[in-house]
Amino acid sequence: MKSSPTGPALSVAMGLLFCLPALAVADELPGDSVYQVTASLTAQDGRELSSPDLRGRPAVVSMFYSNCHLMCPLIIASGKAVQKQLTASEHDALDLAVISIDPARDTPAALQDVADAHHLDSRWRLLRPLDTDVRTLAAVLDIRYRAQPDGTFNHTSVLILLDRDGRVLARSEVTGLQPDPEFVAQVKKTLVSSH
Repeated sequence: MKSSPTGPALSVAMGLLFCLPALAVADELPGDSVYQVTASLTAQDGRELSSPDLRGRPAVVSMFYSNCHLMCPLIIASGKAVQKQLTASEHDALDLAVISIDPARDTPAALQDVADAHHLDSRWRLLRPLDTDVRTLAAVLDIRYRAQPDGTFNHTSVLILLDRDGRVLARSEVTGLQPDPEFVAQVKKTLVSSH
């Protein structure tokens, strides 16, 4: 588990803030907030929002695509497993979001199908960015992905804990159904300190 972004990941994130004029920079956010990079997003219910709209509550985030049948369902299952280890008040205080790396196919309807299939509760947002924002969001979150000729993607499978202002507090590689206990402990600690 990595407790904070360092080295290349932070350099890429900060570089993106100054090198991509097409992206707006949000006001009054910490300099290391991932919400500094504004991206247009559509949720599974069709609601339009931008990445800074996710600010205000701690969140566990990741990236995925709906046509994935191996690691992406495991990412969702791992997020649900984190939720199951929380008290009722902790559960209600934590948001979860997965951002598509395949916006061409991940329509709001396709994302809603995933939410329904996995019985995701109201704390979950499945988000479709603009195609032009996918690589930027992946870079800011330090998630690598590559499209394959058969339409699948190789990608980093990770849960990322953000504080209420979008600062990365912890990362946990998804390797099975059970989340890293240290990651869960950090989630709980963050929820206590955010009240």
